[in-house]
Parts: sequence; C-alpha cells; structure tokens
Amino acid sequence: MNYSYWEYESFIKNIDVAIIGGGIVGFSSAIALKKIGPGLNIMVIEKDPVCGGASLRNAGFACFGSTTELLDDLKKSNKENVFKLVEKRWKGLLNLRSLLGDSAIEYESLGGYEVFDNETSFQESMDAITDFNKNVYGITGQKDTYRVADHKMNGFGFKGMSHMIENCCEGQLNTGKMMKAFMQKARDLGISIINGVQLNDYREEEDGIVLNTSWQKIKVKRLLLATNAYTPSLVKNIDVTPARAQVLITEPIEQLKLQGSFHYDRGYFYFRNAGNRLLIGGGRNLDFEGETTTEIDLTQKIQSAIEVLITQKILPGIEYKVAHRWSGIMGLGQDTKSPIIKAIGEKVYCAVRLGGMGVALGSLVGQEAAEMVNASL
Repeated sequence: MNYSYWEYESFIKNIDVAIIGGGIVGFSSAIALKKIGPGLNIMVIEKDPVCGGASLRNAGFACFGSTTELLDDLKKSNKENVFKLVEKRWKGLLNLRSLLGDSAIEYESLGGYEVFDNETSFQESMDAITDFNKNVYGITGQKDTYRVADHKMNGFGFKGMSHMIENCCEGQLNTGKMMKAFMQKARDLGISIINGVQLNDYREEEDGIVLNTSWQKIKVKRLLLATNAYTPSLVKNIDVTPARAQVLITEPIEQLKLQGSFHYDRGYFYFRNAGNRLLIGGGRNLDFEGETTTEIDLTQKIQSAIEVLITQKILPGIEYKVAHRWSGIMGLGQDTKSPIIKAIGEKVYCAVRLGGMGVALGSLVGQEAAEMVNASL
C-alpha cells in the first residue's frame, strides 16, 4: 500500500528516532529524548491498539523487592550487584513519580507485606532482615524497611498464614492511568504515536535504517527497540526470555480487609487491593515451561490455583465474583535481572529485559537509553 502525501508529510518524513514499543520504557525514552533535543522528530510505534507486553497488563506494584526475592537474587549474583539493582528500582520509582505525578498515576504508599506459611522460608528471611535493612538504608534513608509484622495478620483476615514481614517502601499505582499519563505527556511534547503497527524487520543502510512494518516501509535515522519480551523475534542471540503472568481482579468486596501489596510463595503469587477489589496474579512456578511464552492467554491450571489461594487463605469464608481475567508478558534473563541497554548495530539500540520490574525500572531505563541514542545523533 502506498502512503498518501498527508501521511508522509505529517508522520513519516524525516524521523530522527523511531522507538518500537509503546510501554513504560518506550514512552520514557521518547519523552527523555524530546527533552534533551526539543527539535528531534520522534515516533513511537506500538504493535497493539494501546500497548501490549506487561506495561498495561501488570498488577500495578511499585516492585521495590521482597525479602525472599532478594534472597533468591543473592543465590545468582553477589551482594553488590543485587543492591545496585535495588537502588535502580528505588531511583526509577522516584523518577516515575516525579515525571508523571502521584495523582496522575494514583500512586499510594500503602506498604507491602510478604506472607508465609512455610517456617523455613520465614526463618531465612528473618535472619536476613538486619543485613537487608543496613544495605537499603544507604539507598533510601529509610530505617527498618523490613520488619516482622505478625501482629497485623489478623486484621487482614487471612487463614493459614503463620508469619508476615512488612516492607514500608513498597507501593501501588493505577497502571491504566500511568500509561494514559505517559501518552498524554508524549503528545504534548509533539511525539508521534502509531498504534496497531508491527515491526517485521529492519535493515541498516549508510544513511539510516529502513523499517519494514505491517503498515509502510519507514526510513529513520536511529532505531531504539523497547520491545522487552518480544525482542528475540527481532534480534538474534539476545538473553531475553518471555514469561507470562496471569492475573484476575474481583468485583468490589464490601468485607475486604486487606490494604497494601502482598507477596506469597517467594513472590510467585502477589495480590493487592485495588480500591475495594482484590487484584491477584502469579502461579508461573506451577508451569514454568508452559508460561515461557508470548501468547496472551489463560490456563485453567493457574487460574484455578489462584482461586484456591483466594478461597482458602486470602478471603476465607467471603464470597466474591471475578470481574476480569488477563495475562501479560514479562522479559526475563537466564542468569541476571539487570536490564540490557546497549547498541546492537551502528544505528540501532535496545533497552529491554525488565525482569518483571518495569514499573520500578522502566522510566530510568528509558532515560538511560535516550542519553545513549542522543549521543549518536
């Protein structure tokens, strides 16, 4: 299909930077680039009607990090690297809140909790609290970030949980409002947004890059891939593995007692209040192989496990109705959770592999990617 004169003049002509992926990283990159170079012509291209992947399909956790998560990370990496990533998550969250504003994203500092029904797991976490607090204090200035909070369990109405550890730095937000705020800020800055267009492949040439899309062929000067879990379809030999996360949210529950963000079973299950609804997701550990996919789908096995957890432990004796079910696709690494922000060609760059921490890391990753791309122009 040939594009019209109007399409060419208004959307396709003289694109300085095309960013593939209209999620947190994609829009953060675009906004940061436009602030660095107000005269730059920037286009964000998103394959879905709004944005797919994980940015608009997550649970809305701030993703600061639970004790069992940090313990698992320490099994794969050294302490310095683990807490460098914690620092990036904290700074990224502050950056996101500053960029969009707490009211625009409905950010709430309600704290987080990790609930346990496994004594060994709890003991390991409790033994690590003093050291974790010492390391986190140097990042946040917050004393006693992690603390045992067994006395609060009854107030949340749980059954079968034996212990709880509070994390005062955790928070939650409205993912939908966050992405609307990103889009509005991008439009206000004059950034072009193209939805429903798939990048099939690209070709580097001496004077730029040709994008072969499902809409048109587009010539740009620089290309940034903010495609997270979908990156392997465009780039060979990159350590990014898709991981599906299934989620549901209930209708409003009058008797809902819990407030805040909760992790259970080493963080493989997570739940929170969304107003007076229960939002819960996870269960990937029940079928790692099946959930290593980019298919936006649901499975009976995991959805049933989530509902059993609700009925038996989270809302025992309380009737509820499921309002929505969905899934999102995260981008993980084999041996590390650190993002990949690098050049993958003379004029092509990527900012991917958010490790399920896109809310915390995304805006900072986007800013770093923007500085990298701008330095090449």
